[in-house]
Amino acid sequence: MGQDLAVESAPITSAAAGPHAERLSSLVTAQRASVDRETGLELYRDMTLGRRFEDKCAEMYYRGKMFGFVHLYNGQEAVSTGVIGAMKRQHDWFCSTYRDHVHALSAGVPARQVMSELFGKETGCSKGRGGSMHLFSKEHHLLGGFAFIAEGIPVALGSAFTSRYRRDALGDSSSNAVTAAFFGDGTCNNGQFFECLNMAQLWKLPILFVVENNKWAIGMAHDRATSDPEIWRKAGAFGMAGEEVDGMDVLAVRAAAQRAIERARAGEGPTLLECLTYRFRGHSLADPDELRSEQEKQFWAERDPLKALERDLSGAGLVQSDELRAIEKEIDAVVEDCVDFALSAPEPDPSELTRYIWAED
Repeated sequence: MGQDLAVESAPITSAAAGPHAERLSSLVTAQRASVDRETGLELYRDMTLGRRFEDKCAEMYYRGKMFGFVHLYNGQEAVSTGVIGAMKRQHDWFCSTYRDHVHALSAGVPARQVMSELFGKETGCSKGRGGSMHLFSKEHHLLGGFAFIAEGIPVALGSAFTSRYRRDALGDSSSNAVTAAFFGDGTCNNGQFFECLNMAQLWKLPILFVVENNKWAIGMAHDRATSDPEIWRKAGAFGMAGEEVDGMDVLAVRAAAQRAIERARAGEGPTLLECLTYRFRGHSLADPDELRSEQEKQFWAERDPLKALERDLSGAGLVQSDELRAIEKEIDAVVEDCVDFALSAPEPDPSELTRYIWAED
Protein backbone atom coordinates (compact mmCIF):
# COMPACT_ATOMS: atom_id res chain seq x y z
CA MET A 1 0.00 0.00 0.00
CA GLY A 2 2.82 2.37 0.87
CA GLN A 3 4.35 1.83 -2.54
CA ASP A 4 1.02 2.53 -4.27
CA LEU A 5 0.63 5.77 -2.34
CA ALA A 6 4.11 6.84 -3.39
CA VAL A 7 3.25 6.24 -7.05
CA GLU A 8 -0.02 8.18 -6.78
CA SER A 9 1.65 11.20 -5.19
CA ALA A 10 4.58 11.34 -7.63
CA PRO A 11 4.74 14.56 -9.69
CA ILE A 12 3.28 14.37 -13.17
CA THR A 13 5.92 14.63 -15.89
CA SER A 14 5.62 17.19 -18.65
CA ALA A 15 5.55 14.40 -21.26
CA ALA A 16 2.50 12.88 -19.59
CA ALA A 17 0.81 16.28 -19.38
CA GLY A 18 1.16 17.08 -23.07
CA PRO A 19 2.93 19.50 -25.47
CA HIS A 20 1.94 22.68 -23.61
CA ALA A 21 3.49 21.35 -20.41
CA GLU A 22 6.60 20.25 -22.29
CA ARG A 23 7.05 23.77 -23.62
CA LEU A 24 6.95 25.15 -20.11
CA SER A 25 9.37 22.57 -18.78
CA SER A 26 11.91 23.23 -21.55
CA LEU A 27 11.56 27.02 -21.34
CA VAL A 28 14.76 28.85 -20.48
CA THR A 29 13.55 31.75 -18.33
CA ALA A 30 15.29 35.06 -18.85
CA GLN A 31 16.21 37.20 -15.87
CA ARG A 32 13.41 37.34 -13.30
CA ALA A 33 12.39 40.53 -11.53
CA SER A 34 13.97 41.37 -8.20
CA VAL A 35 11.50 42.73 -5.67
CA ASP A 36 11.75 44.20 -2.22
CA ARG A 37 9.52 43.23 0.67
CA GLU A 38 6.87 45.89 -0.01
CA THR A 39 6.58 45.02 -3.70
CA GLY A 40 6.51 41.30 -2.96
CA LEU A 41 3.63 41.73 -0.53
CA GLU A 42 1.80 43.92 -3.05
CA LEU A 43 2.13 41.25 -5.74
CA TYR A 44 0.91 38.56 -3.36
CA ARG A 45 -2.04 40.69 -2.26
CA ASP A 46 -3.08 41.38 -5.86
CA MET A 47 -2.86 37.74 -6.89
CA THR A 48 -4.73 36.61 -3.79
CA LEU A 49 -7.50 39.12 -4.44
CA GLY A 50 -7.85 37.77 -7.97
CA ARG A 51 -7.99 34.15 -6.79
CA ARG A 52 -10.40 34.67 -3.88
CA PHE A 53 -12.64 36.98 -5.92
CA GLU A 54 -13.01 34.35 -8.64
CA ASP A 55 -13.67 31.59 -6.10
CA LYS A 56 -16.47 33.71 -4.66
CA CYS A 57 -17.89 34.30 -8.15
CA ALA A 58 -18.10 30.53 -8.63
CA GLU A 59 -19.89 30.17 -5.31
CA MET A 60 -22.41 32.90 -6.16
CA TYR A 61 -23.02 31.44 -9.63
CA TYR A 62 -23.68 27.93 -8.36
CA ARG A 63 -25.95 29.31 -5.65
CA GLY A 64 -28.06 30.95 -8.35
CA LYS A 65 -27.13 34.50 -7.34
CA MET A 66 -25.18 35.34 -10.49
CA PHE A 67 -26.34 34.81 -14.07
CA GLY A 68 -25.09 34.83 -17.64
CA PHE A 69 -21.71 33.68 -18.89
CA VAL A 70 -18.96 33.83 -16.29
CA HIS A 71 -15.37 32.99 -17.27
CA LEU A 72 -12.94 32.69 -14.37
CA TYR A 73 -9.21 33.41 -14.27
CA ASN A 74 -8.01 30.96 -11.60
CA GLY A 75 -4.43 29.88 -12.35
CA GLN A 76 -3.57 32.82 -14.61
CA GLU A 77 -3.08 35.44 -11.88
CA ALA A 78 0.66 35.80 -12.48
CA VAL A 79 -0.03 37.25 -15.93
CA SER A 80 -2.42 39.99 -14.79
CA THR A 81 -0.37 40.90 -11.73
CA GLY A 82 2.94 40.58 -13.53
CA VAL A 83 2.03 42.82 -16.46
CA ILE A 84 -0.33 45.38 -14.94
CA GLY A 85 1.73 45.57 -11.73
CA ALA A 86 4.71 46.66 -13.83
CA MET A 87 2.70 49.46 -15.45
CA LYS A 88 1.40 52.79 -14.17
CA ARG A 89 -2.18 52.79 -12.97
CA GLN A 90 -4.37 55.59 -14.31
CA HIS A 91 -1.63 56.50 -16.77
CA ASP A 92 -1.15 53.41 -18.91
CA TRP A 93 -4.11 51.65 -20.54
CA PHE A 94 -5.46 48.11 -20.42
CA CYS A 95 -7.70 46.16 -22.75
CA SER A 96 -9.14 42.80 -21.73
CA THR A 97 -11.24 39.88 -22.94
CA TYR A 98 -14.33 38.10 -21.62
CA ARG A 99 -12.05 36.71 -18.85
CA ASP A 100 -11.67 40.21 -17.45
CA HIS A 101 -12.48 40.32 -13.72
CA VAL A 102 -8.90 40.00 -12.51
CA HIS A 103 -7.52 42.43 -15.08
CA ALA A 104 -10.00 44.97 -13.73
CA LEU A 105 -8.94 44.33 -10.15
CA SER A 106 -5.24 44.59 -11.02
CA ALA A 107 -5.95 47.87 -12.82
CA GLY A 108 -7.41 49.26 -9.59
CA VAL A 109 -11.15 48.99 -10.22
CA PRO A 110 -12.64 48.55 -6.72
CA ALA A 111 -13.84 45.03 -5.92
CA ARG A 112 -17.26 46.45 -5.00
CA GLN A 113 -17.67 47.88 -8.50
CA VAL A 114 -16.54 44.69 -10.22
CA MET A 115 -18.78 42.43 -8.16
CA SER A 116 -21.72 44.80 -8.57
CA GLU A 117 -21.30 44.60 -12.32
CA LEU A 118 -21.38 40.82 -12.20
CA PHE A 119 -24.70 41.09 -10.37
CA GLY A 120 -25.98 43.59 -12.94
CA LYS A 121 -26.35 46.39 -10.40
CA GLU A 122 -26.32 50.16 -10.89
CA THR A 123 -23.19 50.42 -8.73
CA GLY A 124 -21.20 48.29 -11.18
CA CYS A 125 -18.30 49.76 -13.11
CA SER A 126 -20.43 49.53 -16.28
CA LYS A 127 -23.60 50.61 -14.44
CA GLY A 128 -25.00 47.08 -14.63
CA ARG A 129 -25.14 47.16 -18.42
CA GLY A 130 -22.07 45.05 -19.15
CA GLY A 131 -22.01 42.09 -16.82
CA SER A 132 -19.11 39.68 -16.53
CA MET A 133 -17.74 40.06 -20.05
CA HIS A 134 -17.96 43.84 -20.48
CA LEU A 135 -16.20 45.52 -17.57
CA PHE A 136 -15.16 49.11 -18.29
CA SER A 137 -13.72 51.97 -16.25
CA LYS A 138 -12.53 55.19 -17.81
CA GLU A 139 -11.21 56.32 -14.42
CA HIS A 140 -8.95 53.27 -14.14
CA HIS A 141 -8.01 53.23 -17.84
CA LEU A 142 -9.69 49.89 -18.40
CA LEU A 143 -10.83 50.01 -22.02
CA GLY A 144 -13.20 47.10 -21.65
CA GLY A 145 -13.75 43.41 -21.63
CA PHE A 146 -14.88 42.02 -24.99
CA ALA A 147 -17.01 38.96 -25.68
CA PHE A 148 -15.67 38.20 -29.15
CA ILE A 149 -12.07 37.17 -29.48
CA ALA A 150 -9.68 39.73 -31.01
CA GLU A 151 -12.20 42.58 -30.99
CA GLY A 152 -10.34 44.31 -28.16
CA ILE A 153 -6.99 44.34 -29.99
CA PRO A 154 -7.90 47.14 -32.44
CA VAL A 155 -9.25 49.17 -29.51
CA ALA A 156 -5.92 48.76 -27.73
CA LEU A 157 -4.12 49.68 -30.93
CA GLY A 158 -6.13 52.91 -31.10
CA SER A 159 -5.16 53.71 -27.53
CA ALA A 160 -1.47 53.21 -28.32
CA PHE A 161 -1.82 55.32 -31.48
CA THR A 162 -3.39 58.11 -29.42
CA SER A 163 -0.41 58.11 -27.07
CA ARG A 164 2.05 58.36 -29.94
CA TYR A 165 -0.02 60.95 -31.85
CA ARG A 166 -0.27 63.26 -28.85
CA ARG A 167 3.49 63.19 -28.47
CA ASP A 168 4.58 63.38 -32.11
CA ALA A 169 1.80 65.41 -33.75
CA LEU A 170 0.53 67.54 -30.87
CA GLY A 171 3.85 68.10 -29.13
CA ASP A 172 2.87 66.67 -25.75
CA SER A 173 6.20 65.42 -24.41
CA SER A 174 4.49 63.90 -21.36
CA SER A 175 2.47 61.51 -23.56
CA ASN A 176 4.29 58.23 -22.96
CA ALA A 177 1.42 55.95 -21.92
CA VAL A 178 1.74 52.29 -22.86
CA THR A 179 -1.23 50.03 -23.62
CA ALA A 180 -1.46 46.34 -22.72
CA ALA A 181 -3.77 44.21 -24.86
CA PHE A 182 -4.63 40.86 -23.25
CA PHE A 183 -5.96 37.94 -25.31
CA GLY A 184 -5.80 34.16 -25.52
CA ASP A 185 -4.10 31.64 -27.76
CA GLY A 186 -7.29 31.07 -29.77
CA THR A 187 -7.22 34.71 -30.86
CA CYS A 188 -3.86 34.32 -32.56
CA ASN A 189 -5.37 32.66 -35.62
CA ASN A 190 -7.63 35.67 -36.16
CA GLY A 191 -7.03 38.30 -38.83
CA GLN A 192 -7.28 41.26 -36.48
CA PHE A 193 -4.32 39.91 -34.53
CA PHE A 194 -2.04 39.98 -37.58
CA GLU A 195 -3.37 43.27 -38.92
CA CYS A 196 -2.78 45.02 -35.62
CA LEU A 197 0.70 43.58 -35.17
CA ASN A 198 1.59 44.94 -38.60
CA MET A 199 0.25 48.43 -37.87
CA ALA A 200 1.79 48.56 -34.41
CA GLN A 201 5.26 47.72 -35.73
CA LEU A 202 4.92 49.95 -38.77
CA TRP A 203 4.20 52.98 -36.57
CA LYS A 204 6.33 51.85 -33.59
CA LEU A 205 3.33 52.11 -31.27
CA PRO A 206 3.73 51.74 -27.46
CA ILE A 207 1.75 48.54 -26.97
CA LEU A 208 2.23 45.13 -25.35
CA PHE A 209 0.40 42.27 -27.04
CA VAL A 210 0.00 39.87 -24.12
CA VAL A 211 -0.97 36.34 -25.14
CA GLU A 212 -2.36 34.36 -22.20
CA ASN A 213 -1.72 30.94 -23.72
CA ASN A 214 -3.63 28.58 -21.43
CA LYS A 215 -3.62 25.84 -24.12
CA TRP A 216 -7.39 25.65 -24.52
CA ALA A 217 -9.56 27.77 -26.82
CA ILE A 218 -12.86 26.74 -25.21
CA GLY A 219 -12.51 23.02 -26.00
CA MET A 220 -9.89 23.12 -28.77
CA ALA A 221 -6.31 22.32 -27.75
CA HIS A 222 -3.91 24.98 -29.01
CA ASP A 223 -1.45 22.54 -30.60
CA ARG A 224 -4.27 21.00 -32.67
CA ALA A 225 -5.44 24.32 -34.11
CA THR A 226 -2.22 26.22 -34.80
CA SER A 227 0.42 25.31 -37.37
CA ASP A 228 3.16 26.90 -35.26
CA PRO A 229 2.10 26.75 -31.58
CA GLU A 230 4.94 29.05 -30.47
CA ILE A 231 3.00 32.28 -30.81
CA TRP A 232 5.83 34.62 -29.77
CA ARG A 233 7.71 33.65 -32.94
CA LYS A 234 5.01 35.29 -35.06
CA ALA A 235 6.47 38.64 -33.96
CA GLY A 236 9.47 37.96 -36.20
CA ALA A 237 7.34 38.17 -39.34
CA PHE A 238 6.79 41.85 -38.54
CA GLY A 239 10.28 42.67 -37.25
CA MET A 240 8.79 42.98 -33.77
CA ALA A 241 10.28 42.00 -30.43
CA GLY A 242 8.83 38.73 -29.16
CA GLU A 243 9.34 36.79 -25.97
CA GLU A 244 7.94 33.69 -24.31
CA VAL A 245 7.72 33.52 -20.54
CA ASP A 246 6.59 31.23 -17.75
CA GLY A 247 3.09 32.56 -17.14
CA MET A 248 2.90 30.77 -13.78
CA ASP A 249 5.86 32.80 -12.45
CA VAL A 250 4.87 36.36 -11.58
CA LEU A 251 8.49 37.49 -11.25
CA ALA A 252 9.33 36.18 -14.71
CA VAL A 253 6.25 37.86 -16.19
CA ARG A 254 7.02 41.12 -14.37
CA ALA A 255 10.58 41.20 -15.70
CA ALA A 256 9.46 40.51 -19.28
CA ALA A 257 6.79 43.21 -18.99
CA GLN A 258 9.33 45.70 -17.63
CA ARG A 259 11.61 45.06 -20.61
CA ALA A 260 8.73 45.54 -23.04
CA ILE A 261 7.45 48.67 -21.30
CA GLU A 262 10.93 50.23 -21.36
CA ARG A 263 11.17 49.66 -25.10
CA ALA A 264 7.68 51.06 -25.67
CA ARG A 265 8.27 54.25 -23.66
CA ALA A 266 11.57 54.79 -25.47
CA GLY A 267 9.73 54.81 -28.82
CA GLU A 268 11.12 51.43 -29.87
CA GLY A 269 7.72 49.94 -30.59
CA PRO A 270 5.59 46.98 -29.53
CA THR A 271 6.32 43.56 -28.04
CA LEU A 272 4.50 40.27 -28.44
CA LEU A 273 4.68 38.56 -25.06
CA GLU A 274 3.51 34.95 -24.89
CA CYS A 275 2.78 33.80 -21.34
CA LEU A 276 2.53 30.02 -20.95
CA THR A 277 -0.20 29.59 -18.38
CA TYR A 278 -3.21 27.43 -17.51
CA ARG A 279 -6.73 27.98 -16.25
CA PHE A 280 -7.60 25.78 -13.29
CA ARG A 281 -11.34 25.80 -14.06
CA GLY A 282 -13.29 25.08 -17.23
CA HIS A 283 -13.78 27.59 -20.01
CA SER A 284 -16.76 29.05 -18.16
CA LEU A 285 -18.80 28.07 -15.14
CA ALA A 286 -21.20 26.33 -17.51
CA ASP A 287 -18.38 24.11 -18.80
CA PRO A 288 -18.29 20.60 -17.24
CA ASP A 289 -14.55 20.52 -18.05
CA GLU A 290 -14.51 16.93 -19.27
CA LEU A 291 -11.99 17.32 -22.09
CA ARG A 292 -8.81 17.89 -20.09
CA SER A 293 -6.95 14.97 -18.55
CA GLU A 294 -6.38 14.73 -14.82
CA GLN A 295 -2.66 14.36 -15.45
CA GLU A 296 -2.61 17.67 -17.31
CA LYS A 297 -4.55 19.41 -14.56
CA GLN A 298 -2.27 18.04 -11.86
CA PHE A 299 0.88 19.14 -13.69
CA TRP A 300 -0.30 22.72 -13.75
CA ALA A 301 -1.79 22.66 -10.25
CA GLU A 302 1.68 21.80 -8.97
CA ARG A 303 2.81 25.10 -10.50
CA ASP A 304 0.21 27.28 -8.79
CA PRO A 305 1.51 30.88 -9.18
CA LEU A 306 0.45 31.87 -5.66
CA LYS A 307 2.37 29.02 -4.07
CA ALA A 308 5.36 29.74 -6.29
CA LEU A 309 5.45 33.39 -5.20
CA GLU A 310 5.17 32.38 -1.56
CA ARG A 311 8.18 30.10 -1.98
CA ASP A 312 10.14 32.92 -3.62
CA LEU A 313 9.35 35.49 -0.93
CA SER A 314 9.89 33.09 1.95
CA GLY A 315 13.07 31.70 0.44
CA ALA A 316 14.48 35.21 0.09
CA GLY A 317 13.65 35.94 3.73
CA LEU A 318 11.32 38.78 2.78
CA VAL A 319 8.17 37.50 4.50
CA GLN A 320 6.94 35.07 7.10
CA SER A 321 4.16 32.57 6.42
CA ASP A 322 1.88 34.14 9.03
CA GLU A 323 2.07 37.49 7.21
CA LEU A 324 0.74 35.90 4.04
CA ARG A 325 -2.02 34.13 5.94
CA ALA A 326 -2.99 37.51 7.40
CA ILE A 327 -3.19 38.96 3.88
CA GLU A 328 -5.48 36.11 2.85
CA LYS A 329 -7.82 36.84 5.76
CA GLU A 330 -7.79 40.52 4.86
CA ILE A 331 -8.67 39.71 1.25
CA ASP A 332 -11.43 37.32 2.32
CA ALA A 333 -13.00 40.20 4.26
CA VAL A 334 -12.77 42.45 1.20
CA VAL A 335 -14.46 39.83 -0.98
CA GLU A 336 -17.24 39.20 1.53
CA ASP A 337 -17.79 42.95 1.74
CA CYS A 338 -18.07 43.36 -2.02
CA VAL A 339 -20.64 40.56 -2.21
CA ASP A 340 -22.74 42.09 0.57
CA PHE A 341 -22.47 45.46 -1.15
CA ALA A 342 -23.49 44.06 -4.53
CA LEU A 343 -26.43 42.09 -3.16
CA SER A 344 -27.86 45.16 -1.46
CA ALA A 345 -27.13 47.57 -4.33
CA PRO A 346 -29.99 48.95 -6.45
CA GLU A 347 -30.95 47.54 -9.83
CA PRO A 348 -30.61 49.88 -12.83
CA ASP A 349 -33.68 52.08 -13.26
CA PRO A 350 -35.80 50.70 -16.15
CA SER A 351 -36.57 54.26 -17.22
CA GLU A 352 -32.87 54.67 -18.07
CA LEU A 353 -32.77 51.69 -20.41
CA THR A 354 -31.31 53.72 -23.29
CA ARG A 355 -28.87 55.75 -21.18
CA TYR A 356 -25.13 55.48 -21.91
CA ILE A 357 -25.75 54.70 -25.58
CA TRP A 358 -24.63 58.17 -26.69
CA ALA A 359 -21.26 59.78 -26.06
CA GLU A 360 -22.58 62.56 -23.81
CA ASP A 361 -23.33 59.97 -21.12
